[in-house]
Amino acid sequence: MNNLFTLTDKVAIVTGALGLLGKQHCVALAEAGAHVVVADLAETAVNTFAATLPTPSLGVTLDVTCPQSVQAMQQTVLDTFGHVDVLVNNAAINDMFESPAMAAAQSRFEQYPLTMWQRSLDVNVTGVFLCAQIVGTAMAAQGHGSIINIASTYGLVAPDQSLYRRPDGSQPFYKSPAYPTTKGAVIAFTKFLAAYWGSAGVRVNALSPGGVENGQDAYFVANYSQRTPLRRMACPNDYQGAVLFLASDASAYMTGANLVVDGGWTVW
Repeated sequence: MNNLFTLTDKVAIVTGALGLLGKQHCVALAEAGAHVVVADLAETAVNTFAATLPTPSLGVTLDVTCPQSVQAMQQTVLDTFGHVDVLVNNAAINDMFESPAMAAAQSRFEQYPLTMWQRSLDVNVTGVFLCAQIVGTAMAAQGHGSIINIASTYGLVAPDQSLYRRPDGSQPFYKSPAYPTTKGAVIAFTKFLAAYWGSAGVRVNALSPGGVENGQDAYFVANYSQRTPLRRMACPNDYQGAVLFLASDASAYMTGANLVVDGGWTVW
């Protein structure tokens, strides 16, 4: 059974690799034997983190919204390793408001800024499209590959706005429309690619994680946990097994699926 999960001598690209989950994806793939391409915006940091992985890995500066940047990354990977076997489309943005005092107003749908909507579409949807198009084309040409698009439970169900409500009843923030919309698009795009490239040997699946505990206010963690059957938020490493499963031959007959790993959040 261990052979099904091995990634020895495979090459895996992770976009948004310096994020909270991106680093965990990199570690999981490297510990299974893959050469990991740590792709993110910060040039020094990608090289520093790549050097910490247990396999010979590579740091690459990447802007997923720029075709030339994605093409340059792809060429660097092919020049270095000669092939690419796994692509984890992890890069994404979640709304951050410059002024906490304005967050409640700006995050409401009625006043949500068009610029934030467009930026989310650029990174969360167009970025996945460009990386899949450029890297996936090389996979199809070689006759095999696994693309993993990181979606979200909010691509399946609407945000529960009450989770963000303080104990005193005030609402400092609303989950805005862009993130759920873009993650829903990622799931639909995954199905398109799975059907399109199935005959070429390229598998395309989505992974929908639930919320990860990462220093949020105690009331939010409590609200989220209460609404989750397992009664907790995820730890950052709770998705390592799922990523390894989708990247490896353990999921060889799986494509077009959305693997939901959310502590049961979406069962209710």
